[in-house]
Amino acid sequence: MSVFRIDELAHAGGSTVRNVRAYQDRGLLPPPRLQGRVGLYDESHLARLRLIGQLLGRGYTLGTIAELISAWERGRDLGDLLGLEKVLTDPWSDEIPGRIDTAELIRIFAIDPEADDFAAMLRMAEEHGFLEAESGGRFKVPSPRLLQVGAELVAAGIPLPAVFEIAGRIREDCAVIARRFVGLAREHGNLSAEGLHSREEISEAARFVQRLRPLAQLAVEGLLARCMEAEVRTALGDQLAAAVARDDPPEETDRLSAPRSHRADDGGGRARPPRR
Repeated sequence: MSVFRIDELAHAGGSTVRNVRAYQDRGLLPPPRLQGRVGLYDESHLARLRLIGQLLGRGYTLGTIAELISAWERGRDLGDLLGLEKVLTDPWSDEIPGRIDTAELIRIFAIDPEADDFAAMLRMAEEHGFLEAESGGRFKVPSPRLLQVGAELVAAGIPLPAVFEIAGRIREDCAVIARRFVGLAREHGNLSAEGLHSREEISEAARFVQRLRPLAQLAVEGLLARCMEAEVRTALGDQLAAAVARDDPPEETDRLSAPRSHRADDGGGRARPPRR
């Protein structure tokens, strides 16, 4: 099991040391295990911290979150709670969110800060999940990989609005795929639409989700690779064939089709000198 100091916990949970201490003061986060004068946190603290962040993101207040957690703990075993929290809040990617300032953002996206649409570009970046605005002209980067892809597409000559537009469409496509997997789990698996009513059901649902993660990712990765291969062949096959034809050496064709007015054939395939 991973062990964190308070600053490491805050970073892994996408929060701050100040927030971690505030959650502890309110009883939302269990106290750490003390080793000398150092407080050590574990994965259960990280799961709880991520759950708090998700509930805050949905508009819940800290007071409401405290009531929800308290009610759950009174009616459920704490181990069940932390196990389910971990399954629900563990990221499906090994990415660690990053941070970036305005100057770096301007550089990687090659945008003009004096342009009239500069503010609109920042809003689009937030809307499509590239950035989350923070104070002091800084931004949180939820997915550094997504930001890198966007920067590479811009460097390849794709206009930034088109990059944001395709990111939005892909996100919608991925949401459809995710709903299909969850729907499959509800219909044939262990995610009952009627709710979880026992410790056994909670544990079974947690195990099912853990098993579903790598399966969903492998399926999408494999299918996407095959679809990309087919689409590229369809889109570029004719153009590549035409380009190859244009680049074929012309010597053989020229020799075979050259005029023969200056060469006489003696009937046996041998050239004979012209008559005097």
